[in-house]
Amino acid sequence: MAKQKPSKLDRDRPNTLPLLDVRDLTVEFATRRGTVTAVKHVNLTLAKGETLGIVGESGSGKSVTSYAVMRILDRAGSIAEGSVTFSGMDIRSAPEGDMRDLRGREMSMIFQSPRLALNPIRKVGHQIEDVLLQHAQVDRDLVSEKAIEVLEQVRIARPRERYHAYPFELSGGMCQRVVIALALACRPQLLIADEPTTGLDVTTQKAVMDLTVELTRERGMSTILITHDLGLAAAYCDRVMVMEKGHVVETALSSAIFKKPEHAYTRKLMRATPRPGITLRDLLPEEESKRPKAVAKPAEAKAAAKCVDGVETPLLVVEKLLKEYPRQGGATSLFKAFAPKPALQPDMFRAVDGISFQIARGESVGLVGESGCGKSTTSMMVMRLIDKSDGLIMFDGEDIGAIPARSFATLPQRKRIQMVFQDPTDSLKPRFSAARSIADPLLQLGGISRDEVRSRCEELATQVGLPLNLLDRFPHQMSGGQKARVGIARAIALNPDLIILDEPTAALDVSVQAVVLNLLQDLKDSLGMSYLFVSHDLNVVRLLCDRVIVMQTGKIVEQGPTEQIMVDPQAAYTRDLLTAIPHPPV
Repeated sequence: MAKQKPSKLDRDRPNTLPLLDVRDLTVEFATRRGTVTAVKHVNLTLAKGETLGIVGESGSGKSVTSYAVMRILDRAGSIAEGSVTFSGMDIRSAPEGDMRDLRGREMSMIFQSPRLALNPIRKVGHQIEDVLLQHAQVDRDLVSEKAIEVLEQVRIARPRERYHAYPFELSGGMCQRVVIALALACRPQLLIADEPTTGLDVTTQKAVMDLTVELTRERGMSTILITHDLGLAAAYCDRVMVMEKGHVVETALSSAIFKKPEHAYTRKLMRATPRPGITLRDLLPEEESKRPKAVAKPAEAKAAAKCVDGVETPLLVVEKLLKEYPRQGGATSLFKAFAPKPALQPDMFRAVDGISFQIARGESVGLVGESGCGKSTTSMMVMRLIDKSDGLIMFDGEDIGAIPARSFATLPQRKRIQMVFQDPTDSLKPRFSAARSIADPLLQLGGISRDEVRSRCEELATQVGLPLNLLDRFPHQMSGGQKARVGIARAIALNPDLIILDEPTAALDVSVQAVVLNLLQDLKDSLGMSYLFVSHDLNVVRLLCDRVIVMQTGKIVEQGPTEQIMVDPQAAYTRDLLTAIPHPPV
């Protein structure tokens, strides 16, 4: 492979010393099967005060490039060729002592998973103090006040109270703000943000990114934003660098690269990005989108729907559904006796507060809202994994909400409601092969002999587009998209009437997401299933769902046909969700 030449944009840049200059960078990893080259001949420059976006799919080398810049590659990794110069300093040859001093003080990083980046058994305020003391940014007597000030700068409510909080006591968005506070505590010159908003809902994502941009601009910092979200790169970056399989394939101004991408891979990423005005088939590569779909009619796949007085009854009816949890650290009986009346806050927390909705046969309904709004709790109650506090859950005319969750797992109705979980890796047993994972519901509830299981697994694998030679592989031997197909095959194994999809594509690259979404639509059309699609990505919901339910703080604020909600939302909260979605300029 020929070495990457400096881009025209780099050659035309004024002849000033860049803050970061990476030349001909090649990174290799030693494995049991030989040497793997993860990054090949990468060139990039970053000016002072500039924001550079690095986009590409998983495995393209985005994070490895940033780890090489910070020199935090694991033991098996090494810089095989090239140079990394930061503010005139040769990073590759610098002593480790100098690098420890540099990291945190002059260059800092926001890691992808905020909960994994924080020490779970240490208060967040003390973790910020550690960074400040490590780099001698403040006297020990004043370090606590400085840490609280840093928490206040990242817009954390009640910073003195949160100073004493542990990571598990904070929401995902709040943990992300703490990680930003850690990264910016010493006012570094360079900030590297590695997928800083993955898993966050759109409003929290916007708040986190707006905060990061505001603080970096105030301090004149340079930023590298690593993401697979092209809309995010378009909204927040000055330039964008596209990586594929360890190579840089294109670099240009963000305003130009999205309007007129030159490389085929960039065009593929653009095409696969969900956006208004397109269909699910439009997300696929051009040659695949033109292939005709061969699907059976729903009537051929499912028995006739139940009717009352000639009117088809809904498959699922939820009425005044309620779920309450006792508040953490609830008051003791002695405290209650002397507490002011009325109480400052109730002892019970309402995660779901009296919601009602229906799902028809063959219908796909989206359930959207911010993290903590009650989406997942609602889906878990409908799935009969947790018990309701009050309300009605009617499935095909039967009150399944009255059946305890523990008992429901062994009943015949269990096979009629299945679920595709959010993380395709965590939802598969690491010691089960793909075939064994798909076979699990068949062995538990399928009522078929073990001799028939393998042929049924192969039939399901073919149905979801999973190559048969992957059936004997374990989860760690498969890609994210392949694991997602295993999860979907497992969910449809018993030919259910209703599938609950809990953020099934949140952890996938846009091109893999496009394939999985089209697969879900094809399966719904051919098998006549109904979907409850839980998501915070309204662009995905727009493409897959017939109707949308919008939740906020446990209540439904709006529901109706998808196009109506997306084009003319009535609730201010829905309008805020739609406004917060970043879109590439296409």
